[in-house]
Amino acid sequence: MSPACRMAHAVRPQTPMTIEEIRLLLADDMSAVDRLIQARLRSDVALINQLSAYIINSGGKRLRPLQLLLSARACGYEGQAHLEMAAVVEFIHTATLLHDDVVDSSAKRRGQATANELWGNQASVLVGDFLYSRAFEMMVAVGSMPVMEIMARTTNTIAEGEVMQLLNVHEPDTTETSYLHVIYCKTATLFEAAAQLGGVLAEQPNQVNQALAEYGRQLGTAFQLVDDALDYTGDAGATGKNVGDDLAEGKPTMPLIHAMRHGSPSQAETIRRAIVQGGRRDIDAVLDAIETTGAIAYTRGLAEQAVDKAIASLTYLPESSYRNAMENLARFSVERDY
Repeated sequence: MSPACRMAHAVRPQTPMTIEEIRLLLADDMSAVDRLIQARLRSDVALINQLSAYIINSGGKRLRPLQLLLSARACGYEGQAHLEMAAVVEFIHTATLLHDDVVDSSAKRRGQATANELWGNQASVLVGDFLYSRAFEMMVAVGSMPVMEIMARTTNTIAEGEVMQLLNVHEPDTTETSYLHVIYCKTATLFEAAAQLGGVLAEQPNQVNQALAEYGRQLGTAFQLVDDALDYTGDAGATGKNVGDDLAEGKPTMPLIHAMRHGSPSQAETIRRAIVQGGRRDIDAVLDAIETTGAIAYTRGLAEQAVDKAIASLTYLPESSYRNAMENLARFSVERDY
C-alpha cells in the first residue's frame, strides 16, 4: 500500500480499546516474550537470578515491549525476531530502573522495596550491567545491523539523559526546553526505538520507519509528562509513589517549572527553595502554587499534544486491529491514573 493510500485511512474513526483489550490482542506474543525473558534471565550466579527476577516481576506495565510487538504486527511482520527484541527492550528498561534507583537513593518503586534497598547499591549496579550486556548478546543473535545501530544509539542517548537529569537535580533554573530534552533522552528514546524496530524488522521503507519513530517518541514524551503530573495528583496506592516524591529528590519536573514561571514572586521563591533543598518541608505551599497556576492542566495539555502527534504519525500504516491498538495505547498514556 502506498503512503498516499495509507494517509487516506486517517479520517476513519478508530474503535476504543482498553489496555486489557490491547494486551489480549497480543496475548500469544506477550506470553512468548515472558517465557523468553525468564529463559534469558538465567545465570550461573544465584544473586543475578534473584535480583533480576525480582525487578522484572515487580509489576511493570511492559508498555515498551507491547509497543514493539504492536508495531511489528501492524507492519505485517510474521517472523520471530520481534519477540527477542521485545525482551531486549524490557531488559534495557529494567537496567535503567536499577541504575536510577541507585542514583536517586530510592527505597520504593511501584510500592515495593527497590532492589538496591534489599541487596545494596553494588549488586543493583552490577546486575543492571548484566541486563545491558545480555540485551546486546540477544541483539547480536537477531543478526540485523540496522537493529544494532538503533539500539546502540538508543542506549547511548539514555545514558546521556541520565547524566543530564543528574545535573538538573536541585537546579531551579531548568528551562522547559531543556527539561523536554531530558525527557526525550531518558524516556522517549526507548519508546522511539521500540516502535521503529517493528518497522525495521518488517523491512518497511524509511518513510514508514520514521513515522513509527515519531509515534514512539511522542508517546514516550506524553507518558513521562503524565508521570510528572501524577507525582502531584496521583493516589499512592495506584502509582506506588507518594505525592511529591520528585520534589523530595530535588527534581524540577514540568509542573514545578510551569508554576515557578507563572506563579507569584513568593510562590516562585518557595518552589526554588524546595528544589534546591529537596525534601517535603514546603510541600503544601508548592501544591498550592501548582494548583493556582494550572500547572497540572498545562502539563497534561502538553501530553495530549504529544499524543495527537503520535496518532497522526500512524496514518502511514494500513488499517488493522494492531494500528487501532497503537492509537488506543497512545490515548491510554494520557488517560491513565497510575
